[in-house]
Parts: sequence; structure tokens; C-alpha cells
Amino acid sequence: MTSLDKPTTTDQDATDATQGAHDSKAVTEAALFDAFGGVRGMVETVLPGLLFVTIYTINKDLHLSAIAALGVSLLLVAVRLIRRDTVKHAFSGVFGVAFGVVFAMMTGNAKDFYLPGMLYTLGLGVAYIATTLAGVPLIGLILGPVFKENLSWRTRNPGRKKAYAKASYAWGLILLAKCAILFPLYWWADTTQLGWVLVTLKIPPFLLAVYLTWVFLAKAPPPIDVFAEMEAEERAEKERKAAAAAQAAQPHRREA
Repeated sequence: MTSLDKPTTTDQDATDATQGAHDSKAVTEAALFDAFGGVRGMVETVLPGLLFVTIYTINKDLHLSAIAALGVSLLLVAVRLIRRDTVKHAFSGVFGVAFGVVFAMMTGNAKDFYLPGMLYTLGLGVAYIATTLAGVPLIGLILGPVFKENLSWRTRNPGRKKAYAKASYAWGLILLAKCAILFPLYWWADTTQLGWVLVTLKIPPFLLAVYLTWVFLAKAPPPIDVFAEMEAEERAEKERKAAAAAQAAQPHRREA
């Protein structure tokens, strides 16, 4: 191989940088997949509401629709428990469905099955915007532990904080736009119309928000692994103590 055939340092650096960028994107994608539940989490989010509106469209029976929705939510949690999977997404779905069932049963209005979830969406949208304006974007609080950076991005990684702010604004605006569609329908449309629109709007806005989050974070500086830093500090401290102990033992060996 001639010198022309050998990769230069610049070529090697470019290759390493490209590989690092791919690794960073892969890590970001995996973290988002874990944080937001992936395909299975989306199914668990959609299925109870879809079952409720389907049954109600067919027979207009509030009690049967509500019981079926709650039953399938509990079944999804049971399957996760049996398989020893993460249950946080399924449990959040159960609580949401349970609140909707209780609310609808109390008022006797089938549309109220959707109201707690709509209010939650509204509150979450406002929280994304408000926390970002306060300098602690909510998406950073959610994803910080997933990336093992905790809150280090707030003071030590300004580029990453900016990415979290953009992502939080995106989530907030998307959720508020969704509410701008749903709340008028709550007042003016019937239960089946509201239900089908709500089911239709479950996944596309969510996917858009996750995609934008991935885009912003993939271009951001890599996270600072504070757990690795703490482990390194602990190892260094143990080594210092061991060295000090060895040094203190040397005079005793000389005397002996």
C-alpha cells in the first residue's frame, strides 16, 4: 500500500465523526423509543378509546362501552405484569380510562368519558410551554434520566438545553393545536363524532412531536453521562485511599 492508499488523519477523523453522529442518533432513537413506549405503548394508548367508541357507535350503551374500555386496559396491564415488562405506560392508560369511566358514569354523558384525557392534554401542553419559558423545559426533565444526564444539560450543556427547549415548544404547540380541535367538538359534536376524531388524533400528533424531538436532539451535543462521572470519581477516590494506605504502611515495613 502506498502513502496515497493510506487514510489520512483527516479522513480518519471524518470517519470517526460520522460514526459518532450515527451512534448519537441511534442512542437518541432508542431513548425516545423507551421513554414514550414505542409501538406497543401507542397500541395501549389507542385501544381502550377505540373499543369505547366502537361499541358506543354500535349500540349507544354507555355502561357496556365503559366496562369494555376499562377491561381491556386492565388486561394490557396484566399482560405486562405476567411478562415482567415495564408497566408505566399501561398503568397511565388505566388511570386515564378509569377517570373517564367514573366521570361519564357520574354525569351520564358518554362524551365525558373523553373529558379527563382532554383536560390532561391541555394541561400538558401548557406545562411544556410554561416550563420552557421558566428555563427548565419539560422534555429535558423527562428525557434527562433516560440519557443518564439528569439535569446536567441546564448548566453544563447549553446546546442540549436549547434542543430540549425547541422540543418542548414543539410538544406544547402540537398538544394545544390538538385541544383547539377537540374542545369545540366536545361542545358541538355528538359522542361518536368526538370519539372517532379523538382516536384519529391519538397517533399522528404524537409521532410528529417525537420525530421533531429526535431531529432536535440528534443535532444537539451528546449528553453528559453524570452516572459515569460519579462512578469515575468513586474509583478515583478508592485509588487515592488505597495509595494513601500503602504509603502510610511503608514506614512500618522499614521499621520491621
